[in-house]
Amino acid sequence: MHSACPLSSLAPGDAIRLETSPPIAVFHTEDGELFALDDTCTHQDASLADGWVEDCWVECPLHASKFNLRTGAADAPPAKLPVRVHEVLVVDGQIMVKESEDEPNLPPGLTVDGHV
Repeated sequence: MHSACPLSSLAPGDAIRLETSPPIAVFHTEDGELFALDDTCTHQDASLADGWVEDCWVECPLHASKFNLRTGAADAPPAKLPVRVHEVLVVDGQIMVKESEDEPNLPPGLTVDGHV
Protein backbone atom coordinates (compact mmCIF):
# COMPACT_ATOMS: atom_id res chain seq x y z
CA MET A 1 0.00 0.00 0.00
CA HIS A 2 1.32 3.44 -0.95
CA SER A 3 0.68 6.59 1.04
CA ALA A 4 -0.15 9.41 -1.39
CA CYS A 5 -0.90 12.54 0.66
CA PRO A 6 -3.45 13.96 3.08
CA LEU A 7 -6.87 14.23 1.45
CA SER A 8 -6.97 17.89 2.52
CA SER A 9 -3.89 18.67 0.37
CA LEU A 10 -5.34 17.30 -2.91
CA ALA A 11 -8.01 19.75 -4.05
CA PRO A 12 -10.89 18.62 -6.28
CA GLY A 13 -9.73 18.84 -9.89
CA ASP A 14 -6.09 18.14 -9.00
CA ALA A 15 -3.85 15.12 -9.49
CA ILE A 16 -0.53 14.00 -8.06
CA ARG A 17 2.14 11.58 -9.25
CA LEU A 18 3.49 8.92 -6.92
CA GLU A 19 7.10 7.98 -7.67
CA THR A 20 6.46 4.23 -7.59
CA SER A 21 7.71 1.72 -10.18
CA PRO A 22 5.92 2.36 -12.47
CA PRO A 23 4.57 5.74 -11.33
CA ILE A 24 0.91 6.03 -10.24
CA ALA A 25 -1.35 9.07 -10.70
CA VAL A 26 -4.00 9.89 -8.10
CA PHE A 27 -6.92 12.03 -9.29
CA HIS A 28 -9.40 13.96 -7.12
CA THR A 29 -12.30 14.82 -9.44
CA GLU A 30 -14.45 17.94 -9.24
CA ASP A 31 -17.21 15.62 -7.97
CA GLY A 32 -15.00 14.63 -5.02
CA GLU A 33 -14.19 11.10 -6.21
CA LEU A 34 -10.68 9.63 -5.94
CA PHE A 35 -9.10 7.43 -8.60
CA ALA A 36 -5.63 5.98 -9.20
CA LEU A 37 -4.17 4.80 -12.51
CA ASP A 38 -0.72 4.01 -13.78
CA ASP A 39 0.65 7.46 -14.56
CA THR A 40 2.17 6.63 -17.95
CA CYS A 41 0.20 6.70 -21.20
CA THR A 42 0.36 3.31 -22.92
CA HIS A 43 1.20 4.97 -26.27
CA GLN A 44 4.17 7.12 -25.28
CA ASP A 45 6.00 8.18 -22.11
CA ALA A 46 3.70 10.96 -20.89
CA SER A 47 2.41 11.65 -17.37
CA LEU A 48 -1.36 11.33 -17.10
CA ALA A 49 -1.22 13.41 -13.89
CA ASP A 50 -0.34 16.30 -16.24
CA GLY A 51 -3.42 15.59 -18.38
CA TRP A 52 -6.90 17.09 -18.40
CA VAL A 53 -9.70 15.50 -16.38
CA GLU A 54 -13.27 15.79 -17.54
CA ASP A 55 -16.15 13.72 -16.26
CA CYS A 56 -14.59 10.31 -15.61
CA TRP A 57 -11.77 10.56 -18.19
CA VAL A 58 -8.19 11.83 -18.21
CA GLU A 59 -6.75 13.04 -21.51
CA CYS A 60 -3.07 12.38 -22.23
CA PRO A 61 -1.21 15.69 -22.64
CA LEU A 62 0.67 14.48 -25.74
CA HIS A 63 -1.73 12.96 -28.26
CA ALA A 64 -5.23 13.32 -26.78
CA SER A 65 -6.01 9.67 -26.06
CA LYS A 66 -8.31 9.48 -23.05
CA PHE A 67 -8.36 6.90 -20.26
CA ASN A 68 -11.40 6.03 -18.18
CA LEU A 69 -10.67 6.73 -14.51
CA ARG A 70 -12.89 3.83 -13.39
CA THR A 71 -11.70 1.11 -15.80
CA GLY A 72 -8.41 2.34 -17.29
CA ALA A 73 -9.77 1.74 -20.82
CA ALA A 74 -8.40 3.86 -23.66
CA ASP A 75 -11.02 5.62 -25.79
CA ALA A 76 -9.18 5.90 -29.13
CA PRO A 77 -5.77 5.73 -30.83
CA PRO A 78 -2.98 6.42 -30.64
CA ALA A 79 -3.27 4.62 -27.26
CA LYS A 80 -4.68 1.14 -27.75
CA LEU A 81 -4.01 -0.56 -24.41
CA PRO A 82 -5.61 0.31 -21.07
CA VAL A 83 -3.72 1.51 -18.01
CA ARG A 84 -3.95 -0.34 -14.70
CA VAL A 85 -6.47 0.87 -12.14
CA HIS A 86 -5.56 0.86 -8.46
CA GLU A 87 -7.76 0.83 -5.36
CA VAL A 88 -7.91 4.11 -3.42
CA LEU A 89 -8.75 4.31 0.28
CA VAL A 90 -8.82 7.20 2.73
CA VAL A 91 -7.45 6.11 6.10
CA ASP A 92 -7.41 8.66 8.92
CA GLY A 93 -7.50 11.50 6.37
CA GLN A 94 -4.60 10.04 4.34
CA ILE A 95 -5.04 8.94 0.71
CA MET A 96 -3.73 5.39 0.36
CA VAL A 97 -3.31 3.46 -2.89
CA LYS A 98 -3.38 -0.33 -3.08
CA GLU A 99 -1.40 -1.18 -6.22
CA SER A 100 -2.92 -3.62 -8.68
CA GLU A 101 -1.16 -6.96 -9.08
CA ASP A 102 -1.86 -6.97 -12.84
CA GLU A 103 1.04 -6.43 -15.23
CA PRO A 104 1.30 -2.79 -16.38
CA ASN A 105 0.85 -1.83 -20.04
CA LEU A 106 3.82 0.43 -20.66
CA PRO A 107 4.71 2.28 -23.87
CA PRO A 108 7.52 0.98 -26.10
CA GLY A 109 10.97 1.59 -24.66
CA LEU A 110 9.82 1.81 -21.05
CA THR A 111 10.11 -0.79 -18.29
CA VAL A 112 8.84 -0.72 -14.71
CA ASP A 113 12.31 0.49 -13.72
CA GLY A 114 12.50 3.27 -16.34
CA HIS A 115 13.81 3.56 -19.90
CA VAL A 116 15.44 0.62 -21.66
